[in-house]
Amino acid sequence: MTTSTAVTWELDGITMQGTVVRPDGDGPFPAVVLVAGSGPTDRDWCSPLMPGTNGSARLFAEAFAGAGIASLRYDKRASGPQAMENVGKLIGQLSMGSHLDELVAAVGVLAAEEFVGPIVALGNSEGTLHVLRYATSAQDVPLAGIVLAAPPGRPVGEVLLSQLAAQAAQIPDGSALMISVREATERYTAGQPMELDASLPEAVRLTLGSFENPANLPLARELWTESAVDRLPQVEVPALVLIGGKDVQIDVRADGDRLQAAAAGMDNVTFAFPPDANHVFKEDTRALKEIAAAPGTGYNEDGTRLDPEALELILGWLSLVFSSSGSSGTD
Repeated sequence: MTTSTAVTWELDGITMQGTVVRPDGDGPFPAVVLVAGSGPTDRDWCSPLMPGTNGSARLFAEAFAGAGIASLRYDKRASGPQAMENVGKLIGQLSMGSHLDELVAAVGVLAAEEFVGPIVALGNSEGTLHVLRYATSAQDVPLAGIVLAAPPGRPVGEVLLSQLAAQAAQIPDGSALMISVREATERYTAGQPMELDASLPEAVRLTLGSFENPANLPLARELWTESAVDRLPQVEVPALVLIGGKDVQIDVRADGDRLQAAAAGMDNVTFAFPPDANHVFKEDTRALKEIAAAPGTGYNEDGTRLDPEALELILGWLSLVFSSSGSSGTD
């Protein structure tokens, strides 16, 4: 049996919301803070931009509780049920620093629970960058370890261009489209307006335009040039880096090779590449080409499940880390 409890706390005049899931018993239990990826992704790792409500973070929380591990997952201030109410307050305030503030507050909330022992942070995609910033800065609550699930080994802008190129390859005149896209992003990289061509597909214009939306600045410009390679070499706690073989956003080779090179000689960093895990670590047995042709599917729909190999890897690694910290979950 497990217990799920809604929690709230204040950060800079905005109420943040999260869910704590704990095993039955008195504890103390080792614990994990789950950090969502980019955009309006909520505490469960669901997004209004994608179909379904079967989010991976909720499934991870349930699996962790079954293994004797407590967890907290939270809505970023610009996601979840209060997103529209908060957006006006956040215009021009979103930054890598503001996301770190959210994570610091969440870790503090979890650490204050009397049944909580050592804490690991698990981030997905953009969330891995915030976890890395926490782990490589002085914080009141030290982490016992970090899990980086689908971290970008390339600058985020480069990752986005590779995704758009893969999509463009599926449509007529895709090469001409990418010439226009690259010209726009080169202007953006140089600190100029993108000046997007009106002939670009609406989805492409919306994606690129989000990096210039005043509500997303200065976060978008910071993200454009940041990658996990920047901070991974500074990590001193145990770290597990996971990239799924069916991830069409973060690539085992293009990102994984750079991350492995950055961590060369670091005994505290472990890499794993579960072959059937997608970007949110759901099991996906389709071919990569088929997944790329239907972006966003296989993520949060009913019937999707966590990739068993990825889950086993994470639980095994957590057990080792928590055991060395003097606390461990139970099977």
